[in-house]
Amino acid sequence: MTTMRIASTCAVLVASPFLAQAQETQLTERDRLYNRYLEFPTLVVGGVVQPRWLPDSSSFWYAEGTPDRTVIYRVDPRANTRTPLFEVPRLRSGIRAVLGYDPPWGQVPFRDFSFTDAAGKAAKFTLEGREYVVDLGTYTVTPSPPIAPNERERTTPQLVRKAFATGSPDVLELLSPDKRWFILERDHNLWLRSTYDGRPERFTTDGSEDFRWEMDNAKWSNNSLLVAVRKVDRRQVLRMPLVHWLKPIEEVEWVPYTKVGGPLPLTELYVMDVFSKGAVKLDVGDTKDQIFSVIGWSKDDREVYIYRMSRDHKRLDVLAAEPAMVVVGTVITETQPTFIKGIASTPGWRDLFNPLDDGKHFILISERDGWDHLYLYRLDGTLVRRLTSGTWPVVSFVGADTRNGWAYFTGHAEKRLYDTHLYRVSFEGKDFTRLTEGDGQHSVSLSPSKQFFVDNHSGIDRPPSSELRAADGKLLQTLEKANVDLLAQIRWKPPEEFIVKAADGVTHLYGILYKPYDFDPSRKYPVIDFIYNGPQTTWVGRSFTNARHISPQAIAQLGFITFSVDGRGTVERGKAFQDVVYRNWGRNEIPDHVAALKQLAASRPYVDQDRAGITGGSWGGYMTVRAMVLAPEVYKVGVSNVPVVDLYDHSTVAEPYMDLLHKNREGYEYASSINLADRLRGKLLLAAGTSDVNATFAAPIKMVEALTRANKPYDLIIMPDQNHWFAGASQRYYQNALRRYFEAHLLGPPTSAP
Repeated sequence: MTTMRIASTCAVLVASPFLAQAQETQLTERDRLYNRYLEFPTLVVGGVVQPRWLPDSSSFWYAEGTPDRTVIYRVDPRANTRTPLFEVPRLRSGIRAVLGYDPPWGQVPFRDFSFTDAAGKAAKFTLEGREYVVDLGTYTVTPSPPIAPNERERTTPQLVRKAFATGSPDVLELLSPDKRWFILERDHNLWLRSTYDGRPERFTTDGSEDFRWEMDNAKWSNNSLLVAVRKVDRRQVLRMPLVHWLKPIEEVEWVPYTKVGGPLPLTELYVMDVFSKGAVKLDVGDTKDQIFSVIGWSKDDREVYIYRMSRDHKRLDVLAAEPAMVVVGTVITETQPTFIKGIASTPGWRDLFNPLDDGKHFILISERDGWDHLYLYRLDGTLVRRLTSGTWPVVSFVGADTRNGWAYFTGHAEKRLYDTHLYRVSFEGKDFTRLTEGDGQHSVSLSPSKQFFVDNHSGIDRPPSSELRAADGKLLQTLEKANVDLLAQIRWKPPEEFIVKAADGVTHLYGILYKPYDFDPSRKYPVIDFIYNGPQTTWVGRSFTNARHISPQAIAQLGFITFSVDGRGTVERGKAFQDVVYRNWGRNEIPDHVAALKQLAASRPYVDQDRAGITGGSWGGYMTVRAMVLAPEVYKVGVSNVPVVDLYDHSTVAEPYMDLLHKNREGYEYASSINLADRLRGKLLLAAGTSDVNATFAAPIKMVEALTRANKPYDLIIMPDQNHWFAGASQRYYQNALRRYFEAHLLGPPTSAP
């Protein structure tokens, strides 16, 4: 393979010698284990239950085992029983009678089904592309009448459009609660489609490409007579070009994209009447520099609730609109001197208002005292009382039992700072109780009756387990425990939790360290920092099979020490901990990671800080470039995937944390790594997808130009038509490039920057 140079500075990795991998007739043990660790979640079998709640609101069924050994259980929490739902020999005999041969596999030959009646006397399942019904009394199996393609299509939600941003779901037709109508988009307008005859009927007529009706945030009323929708005006929004290079004739797609300081889309809100086809425009005031999201309808359908967030995220209003009177009022207003949540996901600002099913109250998650806590309100905005308090955060509102007066939620009210448990508190603000047991992460499913819950939990050293508990936390039974026998084949040992201090010398930071399978404490190992440190989430993987373990665990097997740590500016540690990022993005994150690395090396002689690398994607890609230019004496090798390199390109992400451009231009300039390209001293690999609309393709291209002008060598991978998350062959190629780059430049004798 040959080296290709651009301006004598850039080795383009589509044909670069360090990517050439020696052809081996036999994999080394490190190669073998590296490959197996990339498949780590598949080596952990079971231990997680996904309950499918039944009409009695307390019982459920779930499927357990591998596809070839599936068992389906029915659980009755009131009787505290768990029994196989199907008599397998009779089921297989019934299937054999209709197929004329044995069904596949050895147990239940399907993993999903539906009861055909509320009493659960018959079940419908699909096998080999055909639907069947089994009578659970006689185990007689009969083919369902063939469903004509048009019948299946008219009762199944169809794709409206692919998701715009990576990680967002595709937009599907939205079914009404009474299952009579789908609402959909076509030709920039809204249409209704009947599930009875499948005929679409135009709902609106005035939509255009730049001022279009959208239904991805549409909300049906409970009685299916009304639907709240948005009409979005993007006529003033800038356009970003996406070039589709792989088509026979290259095609340019122009995508609306707001940059810092640029115009936001303008949103109009309407309530549409299904039968009259009438539309009522809601008067929500000036919509400039406001972001709107429809929450949903009141229990009696008299009001629809709407979020209105200011562009700088300092003010959030919950609005209540009465469509019949075109009256819009403010239920409650939250303000912050810095920002309300930004793009945080735990919880996000769209999760803060939670109407209760009594039709009279709501629970608000508010960070007004510096920590996310629950507050009980009447629907007129009158505060009833605060429900939780303390120097710990609520993470998510799970549900409320309005009959018995309990609020259920997850949070971190523990000495182990990031452990997530389920709690409850009474509507009187009393009897605060932790309901789950065992260190680590607990993910729960609360029954519709609010009398029971299923708890799936694990830790970094504790495999998944699933328990059935009563609403008061009483353990009823253990449902499943994971089988981890296959981990012996990869010589797995649990990673190590650690605590260090941030660059301020005071604040504790929490992380995880990974070692190779043949770790020898008398040796020195090169170290790689797997970084993210974006302000909207935590990054350290704290459950057993968390995907964030995969790459650092796998890379460690090649002879590295790897680690992840959540620095200041991230979520789930309270407002003061996160507000370090406010107006200061790019200033404190790398000093925190440098401090963590130096403390790890000081307390663990096997960590060779003279051979330190760093890698991450998206905001982790930004932080990787940032580390290479702010701390070149520390980080000698960096692999930056789909990076942001300055903040001007990312309005909705950057502005909440950095404030508006005219108020903090100095902060935006400091946060730009383009301005620091001349400080690069180590080895840097950039990877980018040409169809990325999250961290745009323009970002690495701008960094390339800055490095070229600074005469700094760099390496580059370009993934045509790949978006923010590489997939398929591109993802495999990137993962192997990541591996080979660190092997080539960190393994071997200590490396010092030139």
